[in-house]
Amino acid sequence: MAFAVARTWDEAQLYLELHPCPDCGSSEAPWEQALVQIDGELAASYAATCPGCSAAREYLFGLPARETPVRGWPTFGGPEPSEILDAGQWLDVADTAAAAVPTDPAEAGKVLAVARAAVAEVIKFVPAGADAVPEDEFWTPEGQAVRAAEPGRFRLDRLLVARDAYADLHRRLGNEIRETGAR
Repeated sequence: MAFAVARTWDEAQLYLELHPCPDCGSSEAPWEQALVQIDGELAASYAATCPGCSAAREYLFGLPARETPVRGWPTFGGPEPSEILDAGQWLDVADTAAAAVPTDPAEAGKVLAVARAAVAEVIKFVPAGADAVPEDEFWTPEGQAVRAAEPGRFRLDRLLVARDAYADLHRRLGNEIRETGAR
């Protein structure tokens, strides 16, 4: 039995956040991570009891072939596209983060880092030499809905502009924090 791979802890945590309890809708849960063996295959288990309704919850993820080095926060994965979130879900994460940027510069920097990293994840779905994310990289109803709403947003040129804009805003906020802190 092959499990979809969660490339990093950050990616697994985001997946768990995006999948609330099916019984009560709570997205809060005290997740416990463990390495388990299922039919001779190692997997990462994330298990919790829902605080909203006491339902037992568990998600199993495959382990990556190689560890992804952590390069800042968040680190969602290496050079390969995600197996647990599709391209549309990643763009929705970016949109949600960018729509909720707080006024506090330090907190705003964290939110913009998520938006930038999420768009970078979408870009990984664009095959070499292609100019857009292929249709088969939207395998969830949520991701398909994001694509259907505005398919042009999945063109590589637009994705690169969005990623770079979030990175630039993040950089400018960092400069503002350093300047304010130096006074």
